[in-house]
Amino acid sequence: MEKSVIELFAGVGGFRVGLNHIKTMDENGKAIENGNWKFVWADQWEPETKKQDAYECYKKRFGDECSNENISKVDAETIPNHALLCGGFPCQDYSVAHTLSSEKGIEGKKGVLFWDIIRVLETKQTQFFLLENVDRLLKSPSKQRGRDFGIMLKTFDNIGYNMEWRVINAADYGNAQRRRRVFLFGWKKGLEYDKRMQKEDAQNILTESGLFAKSFQVEKTVENYKHIDLGDYADAVDVTERFSYNFENTGCMIQGNVYTAKTQPIYITPKTVRDIQKNGDCTKYILNEKQIAKFAYLRGNKKILRTRNDGTQYYYSEGAMAPYDSLDLPGRTMLTSEGSINRSTHIIPDKETGKLRLLTPIECERLQGFPDNWTKTDMTEKKRYFMMGNALVTNIISALEKTLSQIIENEL
Repeated sequence: MEKSVIELFAGVGGFRVGLNHIKTMDENGKAIENGNWKFVWADQWEPETKKQDAYECYKKRFGDECSNENISKVDAETIPNHALLCGGFPCQDYSVAHTLSSEKGIEGKKGVLFWDIIRVLETKQTQFFLLENVDRLLKSPSKQRGRDFGIMLKTFDNIGYNMEWRVINAADYGNAQRRRRVFLFGWKKGLEYDKRMQKEDAQNILTESGLFAKSFQVEKTVENYKHIDLGDYADAVDVTERFSYNFENTGCMIQGNVYTAKTQPIYITPKTVRDIQKNGDCTKYILNEKQIAKFAYLRGNKKILRTRNDGTQYYYSEGAMAPYDSLDLPGRTMLTSEGSINRSTHIIPDKETGKLRLLTPIECERLQGFPDNWTKTDMTEKKRYFMMGNALVTNIISALEKTLSQIIENEL
């Protein structure tokens, strides 16, 4: 089995940067890949926008391997065979229902990209997948905690996959950003890897022998270890209608049996904002007095009277934040609004002048583990910030790569 990969919802190529340990580009702006993962296909398409900035960036850095189509309209049969499917997909409502004709089985909510992942996995019989999402996926929706993730687990089990997950805060493992994301690793039932995992004690998978435990070590003692049998639910519709569960930050599913527990990371001292701070002239990003006053208001303590649509009133409250971000801590979670006048935007003292300023696009790239100027194409600076706020910490993928490579090579 070749270590072949497809990247869905590819963005500017975060999984590829991580798996192939990309640190630099050549004189033509093409990525210098330092790994042996062969990306045979990728797809990046942004709806409702004419200018496809992420796609153009991916194409510039990697060549013409990227498709610019709505994945829902791509015929999965035309996608090249691959050992690994990877991608970061949106957190949406995954509820499902029976179709009008019972012969058609179960239908996912239209427009939800998760079902395209399922469609590709089923069609191509992909051996492994690695996915990333926001950690609230484990708890959504708020009125039926854990239902959406339960639907996903039931669906993976139904189409022939076992899997594990872990919520990883990048800063816990040495990175310069406090960014919590859930990662899902799945494998086809019947593989050699699957046979080994089925012999393992489930708690051992969570703390020692699983992909995440080997790559991101945790304490051997866990909290809230529990089990649920998805065989108690007839199908994903049944899960939609009556499933609710409090998933912990770590878990695995073997043959429909789900085991989950709260694990504690064995911490690695993180890099700080100071470590990724750019040298040189950053005058362009220094705040003026009006901007400083606006940020002081946005980051300050406030209690605002608001009116609901039904006419009732309530107070909206926000606690105070520090007036600027510490250089001696990892950065906060970067959002797509980074660089704008927004409460979540980072403000740091400039290294040369000491004046308060925004992060530069290069500093944002460094927070996510991309090479400097990765997004310096013909996109606007606003879009460069957006791309990084929407990306993943590529160093997480790089840390998984060694063990993931061994798992796949053992199937050859």
